[in-house]
Amino acid sequence: MSGITRRHFTVGAAALGVTTFNIGRARAAEFSYKFANNLALSHPLNKRAAEAAAKIKEETGGRFELQIFPSSQLGSDTDTLGQIRSGAVDFFTLSGLILSTFVPAASINGVGFAFKDYDTVWKAMDGKLGDFIRAEIAKSRTIFAFDKQWDNGFRQTTTSTKPITSPADLANLKIRVPPAPLWTSMFKAFGSAPATINFNEVYSALQSKVVDAQENPLAIIETAKLYEVQGYCSMTNHMWDGFHFLANRASWEALPKDIQAVVSKHINAAAIAERADVADLTKGLQETLASKGMKFNTVDQAPFRDKLKAAGFYTEWKGKYGDAAWAVLEGAVGSLG
Repeated sequence: MSGITRRHFTVGAAALGVTTFNIGRARAAEFSYKFANNLALSHPLNKRAAEAAAKIKEETGGRFELQIFPSSQLGSDTDTLGQIRSGAVDFFTLSGLILSTFVPAASINGVGFAFKDYDTVWKAMDGKLGDFIRAEIAKSRTIFAFDKQWDNGFRQTTTSTKPITSPADLANLKIRVPPAPLWTSMFKAFGSAPATINFNEVYSALQSKVVDAQENPLAIIETAKLYEVQGYCSMTNHMWDGFHFLANRASWEALPKDIQAVVSKHINAAAIAERADVADLTKGLQETLASKGMKFNTVDQAPFRDKLKAAGFYTEWKGKYGDAAWAVLEGAVGSLG
């Protein structure tokens, strides 16, 4: 909670006309906000966030400083979700699938095998489906999401035991999934044995054989060095996943409107740039990971989708999201039957 105390003191001092200085240093920022995420500094998200932070500081004349805490330094995803809600953290990038533990509709973009390509993804997320999800997040009253979602990529399945070539290969597989119901539900529909593990514990869980498999986009498989503990990567493209750039509502509303405008402009522009970075990075990652020993195979998605239909997965989640939300999803991706 020290971040809140320091921020409130700074805001109060500015209101009283008091200037705060650090001895031997330049004038302290009027607003110093914490941004937490679960990715390595080498990931495009952190590179673009750092660029945005520098631009915001410059354009606000040093009034606003964005402090970046990567690699789950401030806690696991579930811990930090609590912190963004309480105001202990000001900004947080989080997958909608994990956010769904607090805002159920936030996971709808992650419905298994819904998106066929990136053109479909961005048309949906920058359009009606994204608007619907952001409106649901705003109803929480404690947090809200910036307009542009950041890319995490299509998710692939890695294992230490065998490649995944058909739905039958997922039966009884001990696979790590993030702490979100949609993942658990989907892999149970395939007959797998999903285990909920926070991302900062994934490498050790794979290394110690607590689980034999996991699923993530190639960029995360590479930056988190999961190739060291996984031998096979099956290009299942089973979910598209993105990061919402979230703000604590009270922290956000404490900012003057002119600073809000500058922050929004640069954060949303950084999201667009990060999307292109991830696309470029992904193009070369399969070759890079193969050079590190991973064996790749591509799957036919149709049998996997058919298995989910037969298992009642789509019917179950249509019921959970509701007819209106499901209509928005199918309006973007076509009928899921």
